[in-house]
Amino acid sequence: MKKKIMPETTNPTQTVCIHCGDDCGKHPVTWDDKAFCCTGCQTVYQLLNTNKLGKYYEIAQLPGIKLDTTEHVTDDKYAFLDLPEIGRQLLDFRDSGIAKVRFFIPGIHCASCIWLLENLHTLHKGVMQSSVNFPKKEVSITYKEDAISLRKLVELLVSIHYVPEISRKDREQSRPARTSRILLTKIGIAGFSFLNTMLYHFPQYLPGKEQLESHFQLFFGWLSFALSLPVLFYCASDYFLTAWKGLKNKVISIDTPIALGLLMLFIQSTYEVVTQSGIGYFDSLTGLVFFMLTGKWYQGITYEALTFERDYKTYFPVAVTKLTDAGRETIPLEELRAGDRILVRNQELIPADSVIFKGKGSIDYSFVTGESIPVSKNEGEFVFAGGRQTGSGIELLVQKEVEQSYLTQLWNQSEQDGNTRKTSMTDIINRVSQYFTLIVISIALAAAIYWFPTDHGKAVFAFTSVLIIACPCALALTVPFTFGSTMRYFGRKGFYLKNADVIEKLYHTDTVVFDKTGTITHSQEAKVQFAGESLTHEQQLMIRSLAYHSTHPLSKAIYRHLPEGELFEVKNYTELPSLGISGTIRGEKVNIGSRYFVTGETADGEELKTQVWIYINNRVPGYFQFENKYREGLSETIEQLRKQAELHLISGDNESERDNLLPLFKDHARLNFNQSPTDKLNYVRNLQTNGKNVLMIGDGLNDAGALNESKVGLVIADNIYHFTPACDAILQAGKFAGLNKFIRFTRTSMKIVKLSFLISFLYNLIGISFAVQGNLSPVVAAILMPLSSVSVVAFATFAVRFTAKRAGL
Repeated sequence: MKKKIMPETTNPTQTVCIHCGDDCGKHPVTWDDKAFCCTGCQTVYQLLNTNKLGKYYEIAQLPGIKLDTTEHVTDDKYAFLDLPEIGRQLLDFRDSGIAKVRFFIPGIHCASCIWLLENLHTLHKGVMQSSVNFPKKEVSITYKEDAISLRKLVELLVSIHYVPEISRKDREQSRPARTSRILLTKIGIAGFSFLNTMLYHFPQYLPGKEQLESHFQLFFGWLSFALSLPVLFYCASDYFLTAWKGLKNKVISIDTPIALGLLMLFIQSTYEVVTQSGIGYFDSLTGLVFFMLTGKWYQGITYEALTFERDYKTYFPVAVTKLTDAGRETIPLEELRAGDRILVRNQELIPADSVIFKGKGSIDYSFVTGESIPVSKNEGEFVFAGGRQTGSGIELLVQKEVEQSYLTQLWNQSEQDGNTRKTSMTDIINRVSQYFTLIVISIALAAAIYWFPTDHGKAVFAFTSVLIIACPCALALTVPFTFGSTMRYFGRKGFYLKNADVIEKLYHTDTVVFDKTGTITHSQEAKVQFAGESLTHEQQLMIRSLAYHSTHPLSKAIYRHLPEGELFEVKNYTELPSLGISGTIRGEKVNIGSRYFVTGETADGEELKTQVWIYINNRVPGYFQFENKYREGLSETIEQLRKQAELHLISGDNESERDNLLPLFKDHARLNFNQSPTDKLNYVRNLQTNGKNVLMIGDGLNDAGALNESKVGLVIADNIYHFTPACDAILQAGKFAGLNKFIRFTRTSMKIVKLSFLISFLYNLIGISFAVQGNLSPVVAAILMPLSSVSVVAFATFAVRFTAKRAGL
């Protein structure tokens, strides 16, 4: 172990378990001179120690979880997981010995839990990758079925005290819906208690209350006490539970002051009833919980109404090629239906679960499983959504409509350490929230101490009101709602972001690197001419058949240029980035690509226009020559971007366009041609190493490395979108002229965030100033607290809407 942790003692007779922190009792379980409360904690500690996972204890002190009931993994407890039908229900994906499953694990509670669960591959070689969704308390695991079964995987989780809840019904039923029903039940109980305690306390607010006989007053006090118990211990339990878990991990959560305020009201009220000195403040206590829960429910429905449209239609500007009797047509992804026949070309994403109708599949599931070895599929075999075809084009018969949640999950799946990364803005908010809560508790204590000698009741009200009204919730909600609304408006205008963090990254961008072909030039409107020997109709169809399977802009331009006709079958199709494509057609080898790829010769430097050479029937009949057409608004976009960023161009093409581009980029040194994919990656890497925040803009074909290396990778998408997981944003080609508007609006979003912070602080300052004077009852504070969060969220949302319209978005 890297760090030796000694047992803590809170008193001479108590020993704390070094794994979970619970009291070990009079007879602790010991191992290696360390004390444990049970053999389960000892076993977990030994397991982590054996596998050199001591960092689990370095991330947070006493991070382990202690089960309410001890789990014993008997020989047949999880035997039902060996049944094939159960596996089919639980697994998200299964193919070629690799499976993917998600489990809901309620025991996930801290950073150490996340770290350990994302390092399951260290505990068992059969686990390929695991990632944790902390808000949902879910772990997603990809594993090899020949190395570990589903049952053994669950037993591994149980052995380290992370017991998954396994219920297909639970997975099909929406957790938010169940949570909403529980919340409404709590609101009902709290409302019933509040109305009745108000009735019992009503005489206290009227003149002549002293005329009420003392035994009636005492009776009403005890009735109010009884009604407050379910409110405090059930309805308000979440506030106490969150506060306690935070304190156990030495974190002061935003629910800590609320829990303190409720506890203070209950103790003071109980004291008055027991000593018969008054009826207490049970009406304020029950009303406080009722209005807080009502506010929580109202926040929930408000946030649902202010949806960010976070679904596949927003993230994927994807069109698919549908095959019909009349020919091919491009349709939006959302119009794809079960039974449709579609074409998937080389390197394109399979958009829905399908069966191969025609052709031979070579499916790369690396985006789903991390395993890059393609899986061979024949006609009639099933293929999953999310795979990528890596050979010649195939025709698929769609079995299911696109599943929004699954594709969104694929898109959002980041690398193993990606789920725990946070933006600088998020880090700032977390730190501010911590200090804010400490300051609020200190102010509340000071107010109580000040008023206590003169007015006990006012002291209680001041203490409780300060704790309730001052809440950093609005701070925490500002960024996601501002950035979420920005994402929504961007999406409506054809600019699709992977997640909200991209907005902050775009805000910090100071260098923009452009690819050329298919990025700043039209991929579908280039002028094409053939130079060389005349091609026969059969040769033209052979070239067109090979180009049909490629998504490269030049291949598509050749396909459109050649005359139509029945396409030939292509065998042994291969595509080499920046070089060309190859295949066997009617027994003849056909190559299309660069001069070097086709002839083995380098260009002589005399001809600078873009060329695609042809090899067919053991001869090189000639080449296609292209004249580029630049995208509308390129000059204006470049001119605007130059005011705020350093501009570069890197292209795999020759220097034929240097003289045309130099007036735009102004610097010979920043115009780079004849660049391979590796050259592009290294170019961006060097800029990043020199402290630049790079926005790389490419077409996603030969730019995957550079896109992934940059701070923000942006892909320009034409009608048929070539999916690449290496990018952070997608811009529809027709919206290229508005690129500068999108980047500039990220600065507006950051200003709205800062204004929202200011509003939140002003609200808390004004609210606390009234609360410390004892002029604000806890009930009123409970009403104002959720309204503050909703008002800040509403401001952020409508401010984005207003400024977006003014900016032309």
